Amino acid sequence: MRIKFYFLVFIFSSSCIIVGQNLPGARQIALANSDVALSDDVFSIFNNPAGLSQFNWREIGIYYSPAPFGLSALANGYGAYHEPIGKGAITAGFMTYGFELYKETKIALSYSYNLKNKFFAGITAIYHNLKIQNYGNGNSLSFNLGGLAYITDRLRMGFVIHNISRATFGHEKNQIPTILNIGTSYDLTKNFCFNASIEKDIDFTAALHFGAEYSIIKYITLRVGFSNKPNTLSGGIGINYSPFQIDYAVFTHQDLGLTHQAGIIIHFSSFDSRNSAIRKYLNK
Repeated sequence: MRIKFYFLVFIFSSSCIIVGQNLPGARQIALANSDVALSDDVFSIFNNPAGLSQFNWREIGIYYSPAPFGLSALANGYGAYHEPIGKGAITAGFMTYGFELYKETKIALSYSYNLKNKFFAGITAIYHNLKIQNYGNGNSLSFNLGGLAYITDRLRMGFVIHNISRATFGHEKNQIPTILNIGTSYDLTKNFCFNASIEKDIDFTAALHFGAEYSIIKYITLRVGFSNKPNTLSGGIGINYSPFQIDYAVFTHQDLGLTHQAGIIIHFSSFDSRNSAIRKYLNK
């Protein structure tokens, strides 16, 4: 019974990694999850918690994908709430993945600290629950650790270690992957940002991620991204009109084909104040 349980964990966890839904947000997916050194919205709780203290306003984010690649078994949804506190921020989030036969649920709580508006650090605690029909439940607690630094006015570098505690389900190893992601983000202009990162699962070879976004006008941003292992090509658009940020992404997978994603973030601040805060390091 236990062998079958962990075999099913492996199969569905592998599917989740292949589909690339472990890191949520339509904006992040459009950038091919290359944004480890950008991480400037509420979904950073799952991507790089260090970036959460870059912005000092409340945010609520919702992301739901009912049938990626036309497969309802891969349905996944995320939600998160961000609350700034002094020089830091506390963020809470949740995730669901799967269907009635196989279901993953995560509850996350993160703290991020801002040191002199130049260095940022964050940690996320994630409670995992796994349920497989007729095989029982599994629970675990893992931790993600992230950092981000402004090297120059326009250049940022960041890293995150997912599951630094090497948590797993039961006594079997590597049921929850341990992943190192390190990257850079560079503002070529006030309206154009380029991102690149290297992602290394300790059990697999490294993968490269690239993404860029360009604000064509005040409220509209275009995005594009690419990653390998597996090869994916992505793109998307963001519509940012206070208090709403609506993001749409489309990406192709070398084996599964084409799919679409969408999400929404509600900001409790004006567009101009957000834009000023995120880019305040430019043109000092």
